Amino acid sequence: MIPREIIDEIVYRSDIEQVISSYVTLKRAGSNSNGLCPFHSERTPSFTVFPNTRSFYCFGCGAGGDVITFIMRAENLSYVDAVRWLGDRAGIPVPEDEYAGEADTVSRKRIYEMNLEAARFFRDRLFDDKYGKEAMSYLRDNRKLSGATIKHFGLGFSPDSFSALTEHMKKLGYTDEELVIGFLGGKSKKTGRVYDYYRNRIIFPIIDTSGNIVAFGGRVMDDSKPKYLNTSDTPAFKKSRHLFALNFARKHSEEYMILCEGYMDVIALHAAGFENAVATLGTAITSEQARVFAKYTKKVIICYDSDEAGQNAASKAMRLLNEAGLEVKVLSVVGAKDPDEFIKKYGAEKFKSLLGESKSGFDFKLEKIVVKYNLALPEDKIKASSEVCELIAVVGSEVERDIYIRRASDVLGNNTEAMKNDVERVRYRKIKEYKKKEGRDAQLSVKNIGDRVNLESSKNIRASNSEEAVIALMLIYDEFRQEAAKGQAGITPNDFVTDFGRRVFEEICKLENSEGGFSKALLGQYFSVEEMGRIEKLEVERRRLAKNDKEVFLSCIESIKQEKNALSLSDGFDDLKARQEMLRKAKERKDPKISGIK
Repeated sequence: MIPREIIDEIVYRSDIEQVISSYVTLKRAGSNSNGLCPFHSERTPSFTVFPNTRSFYCFGCGAGGDVITFIMRAENLSYVDAVRWLGDRAGIPVPEDEYAGEADTVSRKRIYEMNLEAARFFRDRLFDDKYGKEAMSYLRDNRKLSGATIKHFGLGFSPDSFSALTEHMKKLGYTDEELVIGFLGGKSKKTGRVYDYYRNRIIFPIIDTSGNIVAFGGRVMDDSKPKYLNTSDTPAFKKSRHLFALNFARKHSEEYMILCEGYMDVIALHAAGFENAVATLGTAITSEQARVFAKYTKKVIICYDSDEAGQNAASKAMRLLNEAGLEVKVLSVVGAKDPDEFIKKYGAEKFKSLLGESKSGFDFKLEKIVVKYNLALPEDKIKASSEVCELIAVVGSEVERDIYIRRASDVLGNNTEAMKNDVERVRYRKIKEYKKKEGRDAQLSVKNIGDRVNLESSKNIRASNSEEAVIALMLIYDEFRQEAAKGQAGITPNDFVTDFGRRVFEEICKLENSEGGFSKALLGQYFSVEEMGRIEKLEVERRRLAKNDKEVFLSCIESIKQEKNALSLSDGFDDLKARQEMLRKAKERKDPKISGIK
């Protein structure tokens, strides 16, 4: 474990508002700060940072905790690595030998160092005529990239060899295990030997916003398959959370960002002066990547390939980006299959004009519906109108709906008033369905069914509620925590009914009785980020209540003990009738052990 004093110093120097503000745009709301949650898609801010308690909580998805928990979630790190990440940020070194027993056998820092050496190897091979002459010709002549652009993106080349990179990396002290975990090498199932993962490919380093090389993409120079190979997830990299060229684009993203399909499209756009372009990493956009966009801009122009696959991918991207609260437009690349080809054929100025003509999200969806049908046929026109009404009905703003209805009526040749009535009927049906579902969800919530953090809460609601109240009061008030930790509050871990409540109570008491005393930041060592979110929720909700005095604390303790006793009495009996029968027979023989029980 990392020494307590190091963790305390790191947390002290890591102002939670400053750390979170690099991920979320925060606005002051009284003594707290609000913003759009980085962990789920939302349009209205439900994410709150509490400077006074050095914590955060999202009232939408339940994410919560301290600054360490936030980094664990935001950077997909373990507790130890999150502390280390914050330590690097604060300039506080954490001794390497404190990581013994860490789950990941290769640290994030080691992956960064290994990738940097690999990137140097790939770059040197590209600029060496012995290995990279063909690759350099491909980049300069076929793709029309200048030497400056090639260097700017750190492009490289992997020789057509099974061992060139691995042998080079081993000479530098890297092991087979590290190369495989870092996805620079693969392991042969037949021989067990490690071989170069990337062979005879143009290499694209993936660089994060801190300047670390976190992964690579490799592209063939012909039509062989697979066209691209990309690093899979490693201890230093999660594909669904990164964007290619974001390290450059974030500096030019204030007005809008351009989302492309491939690395070459992005590089071509940057070379042409559009330095706000990025791409996903060989996969469709994820909700996590959509939230990354929301950190840097308010508007995204999707610029995918003009084929059917590209347009379908644009539809998904639009939905996820809209859910993240972004304005979305779609660019139709006419006369070329992708942005790279368009710029080569028509130039940067023509592409700039094309950006100004990009369609709104609604127009893009409307066009996709219309082209499916022959509007000259009544049955097709009815089907198209029905789909468009479903599309408009989910729009929240009445003004937006009115604009879209008029636009769709013009395109379809429908009566505006008739279409408006149809949209309202669809809205009524959808609202009714939503309320029905909401009612079912509320009932499940009341019964605590589906609680993935406190799995036993649904079995004894009264006990779990009382346990949560006791824990929350211990978090808020030092005196309650001290009494419980010293055994003066009349409650022990054995009195708890749920395993979650028992574990939280035990760890709070252990920390309170430790040399340094209680610190919420240290709880993250023993609980998952989901559990830390629940612990934060207990405190936040309890602080909102008017009465949180000693009487409430003792009353909840008594309630826990009563529930525990009731469960103890009923242990071993299948149902109430069996228990009553046992009591009746006991009374008949006047069993002294249970005399007086009613």
